[in-house]
Amino acid sequence: MTSPAPIALFVYNRPYHTGQTLSYLQKNILAAESDLFIFSDGAKTGADKAAVDEVRLIASEATGFKSVKVITREQNMGLANSIIAGVTQLVSQYGNVIVFEDDLVSSPYTLQYFNDALQHFEHEEKVMHISAYMFPLHDAALPETFFFRAAFSWGWATWASAWQKFEANIDTLIEAFDDEKINQFSIEGTMNFWKQMQDFKARKNNSWAIRWYASVFLNGGLTLNPGQSLIHNIGHDGTGVHSNIESMYGVQVAQQPVKYFPEVLTENKYTYEAIKYFLKNRKGNILQRGLRFAKQLTLKMLPRKK
Repeated sequence: MTSPAPIALFVYNRPYHTGQTLSYLQKNILAAESDLFIFSDGAKTGADKAAVDEVRLIASEATGFKSVKVITREQNMGLANSIIAGVTQLVSQYGNVIVFEDDLVSSPYTLQYFNDALQHFEHEEKVMHISAYMFPLHDAALPETFFFRAAFSWGWATWASAWQKFEANIDTLIEAFDDEKINQFSIEGTMNFWKQMQDFKARKNNSWAIRWYASVFLNGGLTLNPGQSLIHNIGHDGTGVHSNIESMYGVQVAQQPVKYFPEVLTENKYTYEAIKYFLKNRKGNILQRGLRFAKQLTLKMLPRKK
């Protein structure tokens, strides 16, 4: 294997989540051989400053990696601009990058998976994105890894050649869609990806991830995904920028290495249907949705770890 890809970790004002993310990353095979870059965004308000400073202290004390560099922003860039700038910086310097946010618990084999895949598909232009998270599909027939269309952002990796195709302008992206593309982009209406695009245009969100997925989709790109998730998101407690209090995406993280990559560069039809079924049914019936909404309201009133 060539030198491991650099790791970009984006943090803000959640000390507990940051500590958990770093703790699990440290336990990864290849952690000691990997360079870690921690991008710490500046406080948006005075009320955030203490938590931002606490996160920066945790970052400055991180060990277990080949090197650790903390990049502190004096001003608040926002998550989208922070990620776009950080990813662009590292792929320009190293040619590839592994990307974490501050609420991702990883398997001991997550970095190995990323690095093996980055090397395996380095010269395959059609493969643009590597995901480490997978929904709790509970399907024993799933392959160990497979290709899909959507680019999931809970732990991912890419190359400079793919990132060059990232289109940040929402108008340029939207103009390239027709009704059929919208339907396919939204996994036949089972996921609100197109609404996220519209919300970004209306300034209701500031998502870099939906624009990256749209860029991958419009370029006919593929994303590599594991059959069993190598990431668990602990941020669904209401503390994240784009997360609610919910548990439908909870998974058991894989505890074995990934050893198989698909040879045929095409979307796996079986896993497409499995993911579509999960997305269509993930919220349950009306009663289940009502109970979950009530639970979310209750949990929002409880104190949470930052």
